Amino acid sequence: MNATLNETLNRDCSCDSLDRTALAHALDAQLGQPGLAHLIEQRCPHLFAAEPVFVPPATLQRIESVVRAVEAVVALPAWRERALAQAPATARVEPGVRSVFFGYDFHVAGDRVGLIEINTNAGGAMINAVLARAQRACCEPMQPLLPSAERIAAFEQRIVDMFRAEWRLAGRRGAPATIAIVDDAPQEQYLYPEFLLFQRLFERHGLHAVVADAAELEWSGERLLHAGAAIDVVYNRLTDFYLDEPRHAALHAACLARAVVLTPHPRAHALVADKRRLAWLGDAQQLQQLGVPPETQRVLLDHVPRTEVVDASRADELWARRRTLFFKPVAGYGSRAAYRGDKLTRGTWREILAGDYVAQQIVAPGERRIAADDGPRALKFDLRAYAYDGAVQWVAARLYQGQTTNFRTPGGGFAPVCSVDAAERAASAAALDTPA
Repeated sequence: MNATLNETLNRDCSCDSLDRTALAHALDAQLGQPGLAHLIEQRCPHLFAAEPVFVPPATLQRIESVVRAVEAVVALPAWRERALAQAPATARVEPGVRSVFFGYDFHVAGDRVGLIEINTNAGGAMINAVLARAQRACCEPMQPLLPSAERIAAFEQRIVDMFRAEWRLAGRRGAPATIAIVDDAPQEQYLYPEFLLFQRLFERHGLHAVVADAAELEWSGERLLHAGAAIDVVYNRLTDFYLDEPRHAALHAACLARAVVLTPHPRAHALVADKRRLAWLGDAQQLQQLGVPPETQRVLLDHVPRTEVVDASRADELWARRRTLFFKPVAGYGSRAAYRGDKLTRGTWREILAGDYVAQQIVAPGERRIAADDGPRALKFDLRAYAYDGAVQWVAARLYQGQTTNFRTPGGGFAPVCSVDAAERAASAAALDTPA
């Protein structure tokens, strides 16, 4: 793969593609509601990066192949039987739906593409739709690289179609009367503005939606209720993946009774997002035992870093190799309690051994140099592919400093992905008799 041109652009291109006036318009009028731009500025000022990230088309194709390979493996009866044997009751319920917003997170550096995590409640899709609407070409070569209005509208339509597909897959007819976007204390969540964007998106497409605190839901014995009204679909943003906490008792009961279309659902987390699954996906012996076809094995082994479950009986061995490993809690999310091995203290190491962790071979993130008041500085980036039913819907970048993505880095945040084909660029330049 020729990544040289894209790496050069990530290093040297200082294009500021974010039109902040268009961003405020999209948040306050076009997609959101008055005051939403101010809310984001106050609550999450580092949500939107100003510069795009450049990625070769071949990298995006490899990401798509990994998504297809993972979902093909997860569909195997042997995989499902083995994964669900370790799961609680809510995950053993067959919901009949696929689960929305799988998020495949990748580190990309040069020719290396590594799948570092899979999420079943990946946030940021509507944030990236808004970001895409606020892009401008700061120079002529950038114009064809920016997403068109038609492509952005198609992405938003795919989001709505995805929820409608879940409704039909659950065996329901007509359209849902009410969709509830559910989290704990949603108004206090960092991405609360996105909940409002989803609410407006559903309403623009004729679907009534509410943003609801999970603790306010009630179980009637037959229906899930919010403020006395029946809920048909729950867009689940909780990080209590199996609905075990007492405050989620109503949703837990509705899940077991299949009384609501719950998406994402506990079964999807058990099958895909439990980080122990990465240990299976990156292990040739495990894949062979599960009956995975050779070509699918090759894709996975080329792109899933070696991952292993932390076992206290191997503490000395893992400690000796810690500088090459990244440690993540099995049920973790949002990079919480995740540690680079070379940053570990003995105290943290004892906590890891006492908890449920996996150790993943470190794959270097990409690097994007950005303009700053005190001169250019380098940020790391990862890529998030939003996917449904084995198809990638959108790919976004996240710029950050530190061990993991954090949305606290000045100049960082979600960034659009621009894809430059070096061969096409060179051919075009040659035809014009100008330098490539």
